[in-house]
Amino acid sequence: MSDNNFVLPLKKYEYLDHTADVQLHAWGDSLKESFEQIAMSMFGYMTDIETVEYKQIEELEIQLDEDEDLLNFVFKWLDEWLFKFCAEPFFIPCKIVIDDFDASTGRIKATGYGEVFDLAKHPQGTEVKAITYSNMQVHSDRSTNDIYVIIDI
Repeated sequence: MSDNNFVLPLKKYEYLDHTADVQLHAWGDSLKESFEQIAMSMFGYMTDIETVEYKQIEELEIQLDEDEDLLNFVFKWLDEWLFKFCAEPFFIPCKIVIDDFDASTGRIKATGYGEVFDLAKHPQGTEVKAITYSNMQVHSDRSTNDIYVIIDI
């Protein structure tokens, strides 16, 4: 992706209050877009995404086991992105693009565009400790493809 056509997508997510935690709610025109948005909502809770620049890329690939379902897919998706933030290279994206997505087989390949998190540059929001299955919902039968996830903060 060249710098000339690098455009950040509209935000299609919100934060809902939850006792001692926060619930992420994302939506999109497709389930693929909702997956992109739910990941960006998590990062948006951790820092101001508008302070993040496109300086490097990080790739992510997930393949579910046969016995795993859509909720496992969302969990692994967010957990893998959280790991990229919490461990070397401490990556924070300003944009995530899913390059290959198949919900029926649990396959996803994506690219994050961003940079290394730097407290001198990026305001520290709330630390996300973990992704939870608590009240996790995926409504792929709706035109908005809503995803709800509670994160442990």
